[in-house]
Amino acid sequence: MICKNILIIMSLFSVSLLPAQQPAGKEIILEKVKAIDSYLRETRGYLHEHPELSGQEFETARFIQSEIARLGLPITQVPGTGFYAVLDTRRPGKTIALRADIDALPIAETPQNLKQPKTRISKNKGVSHACGHDGHMAILLGAAKILTELQERLNGKIVFVFEEGEETNCGINAMIEALRPLNIDAVYGNHLKSSLNTGEIYIQEGAVMAGTGTVAFDVVGRGGHASRPDLSINPVFAAANVLTGISIAWNNQRDITKTLTLGISQIHGGEIYNVIPNSVFIGGTVRFFDPSEGEKGFSLLRKVSEEIAQAHGCSVKFHDKMGVAMRPVVNDANLAQLARDAVEELYPGKVVSGEQYIWYAAETFARYGELAPALFTFVGVKNDALGSGAEHHNDRFDMDEDALGYAVGAMVQVAMQISCKSQDFPVLLHPITKDLPTQGNK
Repeated sequence: MICKNILIIMSLFSVSLLPAQQPAGKEIILEKVKAIDSYLRETRGYLHEHPELSGQEFETARFIQSEIARLGLPITQVPGTGFYAVLDTRRPGKTIALRADIDALPIAETPQNLKQPKTRISKNKGVSHACGHDGHMAILLGAAKILTELQERLNGKIVFVFEEGEETNCGINAMIEALRPLNIDAVYGNHLKSSLNTGEIYIQEGAVMAGTGTVAFDVVGRGGHASRPDLSINPVFAAANVLTGISIAWNNQRDITKTLTLGISQIHGGEIYNVIPNSVFIGGTVRFFDPSEGEKGFSLLRKVSEEIAQAHGCSVKFHDKMGVAMRPVVNDANLAQLARDAVEELYPGKVVSGEQYIWYAAETFARYGELAPALFTFVGVKNDALGSGAEHHNDRFDMDEDALGYAVGAMVQVAMQISCKSQDFPVLLHPITKDLPTQGNK
């Protein structure tokens, strides 16, 4: 009897360790996506109406976790509001992370898009999902539902990552550290994009989103009464000359073949007409696709601003956040090729590529390249007939919800293909030498 029981137990273990079947065919995936269409729209709609700011996504996290709990997946809380859930097939194989961001923006939403009234409006005054993160959450939840249903056709583990505070970078450090012990083999994410037509899916190797850095410094003089400027050291004129000098140097002292944009967006100094201030603040961002060029750009900013300020009898005080904050989002070439082939099979003619679609915004997804080869795709939401297509971070931003199904299908298809592939992807690391600032520059 003991031997018989041992044989039964061994049999059970051998079944659980059998290799998975071949990945589900495209007809099955398309049918699954169609079956959850209303769920995707309703979920996105609810999340759109109840947006929460970065680091404050308490109700958002509770809602998502309740949906994940219905799938029977264990949830691991990360410090803050972020968390992840794991689908374990109990078969040997790769560990694949699928990621979505969960925060909204401090933007008061207009009820009108580019053409007509929106179908969904934020109910939280002054806060809105004006970047598509509501869609990202719905997409990942939809993918979790389908992959859980199809888990007998998968190997390894699927990790569903819901990241806190992407817009301000407040959750990424904790998430990366929480995921390190999982030994992830590949990371996939997507971003809905208003400049691509609905259903177009951008898959490109190399840098697809810019790195970013913060420009933040004070030109420091000596304040005084405006009636005797000669008794003061006026930082206003010094700051004006610093800006002129920076602009000239930017055009003449750096490699013009490398993309490096300087966006000065702030200059603050003084509060009253007859008082010369002690200092003037200058702020903005730098965007780049070559990290070494980003570092060189900041070296140039520091050198020029200090020397011009000194010529005016002033000094410069650089803020702690001054410098490179985030590397570019760089897609692994092998993953990009696998995804192109897989998504083209599912949605023929919908895959697009080319440098014209590269995005100059920055994304915390860049950090996931520290864990494993990573791939970030863009899915179009632009529909002129519906009026969707306004720029991101705009009060008229809206989406064609038909895009949600395309994004879910692509995510499921890519996850399935990676899960059932035996090849390994070479690790591609893009470390940064310091923690990200609590306020980001997406």
